[in-house]
Amino acid sequence: SAIATQAGAVVVRSPTNRGFAGGVNLGLRHASGDVVALLNDDAVAGAGWLRSASEILEDPGVAAVTPKVRLSGWWREVVLDDATWFAPGDARPLGRRVSSVTVDGTDVLDALAGAGIHQLEHQPDDDTRRWRWTAGARPFYVPLKGPDGDGHVVVDGTEAPPGPRCRLINNAGSFLRLDGYLGDHGLEAPDDGRFDEPAERFSASGTALVARAATFAHLGGLAEPFFAYYEDSDWSWRARLAGLRLVYDPRTSVEHRRSATSGGITDPWVRRLGERNRLLTVVRNAPKPVAARLVGRRVREGPDQGIRRAVLARLPWALATRAALSRRWELRPAEVWERWAGAGVTWDDGPCRAGRDPR
Repeated sequence: SAIATQAGAVVVRSPTNRGFAGGVNLGLRHASGDVVALLNDDAVAGAGWLRSASEILEDPGVAAVTPKVRLSGWWREVVLDDATWFAPGDARPLGRRVSSVTVDGTDVLDALAGAGIHQLEHQPDDDTRRWRWTAGARPFYVPLKGPDGDGHVVVDGTEAPPGPRCRLINNAGSFLRLDGYLGDHGLEAPDDGRFDEPAERFSASGTALVARAATFAHLGGLAEPFFAYYEDSDWSWRARLAGLRLVYDPRTSVEHRRSATSGGITDPWVRRLGERNRLLTVVRNAPKPVAARLVGRRVREGPDQGIRRAVLARLPWALATRAALSRRWELRPAEVWERWAGAGVTWDDGPCRAGRDPR
């Protein structure tokens, strides 16, 4: 807070932990400018971020602008020459089982990224026996050390084949899946020019969202009962229903140390919050038949982990607020769903293009 004060910021303290949603709303009540920006505490904005977004927001039909958000640091691309195969009962494309990836002797198996590597797995009764399957010969990425990115990469005791170093995308705007999940467009793909075109996206990420104060006044703030996760998706969906657009602006970038604050999706509390809030977002914004189907299926069939009780406890609130929010709707939920559900969920996640070295 001392650094913020020296930079001219006004520090607003809350006596309680209000979560990301409550913290943003508290800040909004103290903000006095025409343009309001949200920036995560584990993110650093590049030069021109607010100026570029403000230019786009001169269009009254735009609710918010989201920049190119990149994962912090440099990454080394690795492609293992393995044929793709499928195990019985497993829809994932598989290559080989990798148990160790190191950079200068430091294990980074947990931190690997990209379309070419699946999630971490471990022996049920032994957390020390861990592995990740590759997805055949598709590229995956190893985090490198230092501001310029270097390090000796070894995979299961063998030096990794040579590959370029690159920056990776965290978010180039967000998409809506047919099952109601929101995702990061471009996630863990190389930032080598393929995400350099401006575009309209379904949703803007709260990592670095810029909007007019008047838009927040019209739509309302973030949903405080969410505490954290999906509050930006819910707000963006509400903007869509109000007939407004969300714009991805790649002219500026923000560096993001993903999950540096919360601990990420491996934390059971984070998973529970995210799943609860996904379903509440659907209840508040999706067509009623879609919401009933998705929530009913998840409550009946999904792993519980306290999610069923958490959803049912907040369901009356979600239904009541849906009725109140509908007074601002300019589009029917079915119109928004038909346009955006399932759109933009894939992108070019191939190898890094030679000759690109973005800073």
